[in-house]
Amino acid sequence: MSNLSQGKKVTAELRRSAKNPWGSPLVYFLSLVLIGICVGPVLYIIFGGFRTNSQITLRPAGLPDPWVLSNYAAVLSSSEFWTELVNSLIVSVFTMLGTVALGLMVAFVIARYEFKLNTAMYMLFTAGLMFPITVAITPLYLLIKNIGLSNSLLGLILPQIAFALPQTVIILVPFLKSIPMELEEASALDGCSRLGFFWRMVIPLSMPGVATTGILSFVTSWNSYMLPLFIINSSSKYTLPLGVQLFSSQYSVDTAKVLAFTSVSMIPALVCFTVFQKQIVGGLTGAVKG
Repeated sequence: MSNLSQGKKVTAELRRSAKNPWGSPLVYFLSLVLIGICVGPVLYIIFGGFRTNSQITLRPAGLPDPWVLSNYAAVLSSSEFWTELVNSLIVSVFTMLGTVALGLMVAFVIARYEFKLNTAMYMLFTAGLMFPITVAITPLYLLIKNIGLSNSLLGLILPQIAFALPQTVIILVPFLKSIPMELEEASALDGCSRLGFFWRMVIPLSMPGVATTGILSFVTSWNSYMLPLFIINSSSKYTLPLGVQLFSSQYSVDTAKVLAFTSVSMIPALVCFTVFQKQIVGGLTGAVKG
């Protein structure tokens, strides 16, 4: 009887799917609403940079008419923008490299070695996900100042690596655990050391997780605002989030130019997510399966 009832359910589901092969219209409607909520502000900022202040005042939700290129030209011709862009790239790239390198080594120890504090160490990194940087910003600033790294890019890179490590370790451990022990034993029989196994087998096999953690750490570092606000004092070492804030205060009456500067500042993060979205989804999916 159970098989008969299951067969009836399957038949009914097939009939429903045949009647509506595209799925529920409500799901598509809610998806479009969600996409509009997420994409709408971004498009408003981008198109706002192609407008004048009078256009924004008269028609806040309208399209550029005519299209104005002078706002973006002024931003791209500004030396301050390129200085802040280079600073952001330096901080984000080195944060990404340090996070991936250290996170991969820590995850390898937790995933492949058996010792008493294995679980405790993993739980420690898990607890780190619940520790926001806002709570530690004051003692962190005092620590960086005492060791002489205030107002330096290195003073940004090291704390950002530390706060990105918990997420990196949590994502990478399942990837490294999924590597069969037989593969490691076969490598050992062939004369491969643990370090050789790490370089030749572990890193290539865990590349989806490495790509995911690298991209997430890069974008998080790129968008970081509070830590640079406390650490950096000199405008020559500003990152783009601080540059946007400074630019907004200097050109508070020129809304169109502020929107142009903001849209140009977020392009690298948008491009990074757009190009590597498959790697991000694949890496997170692999971490969940693991």
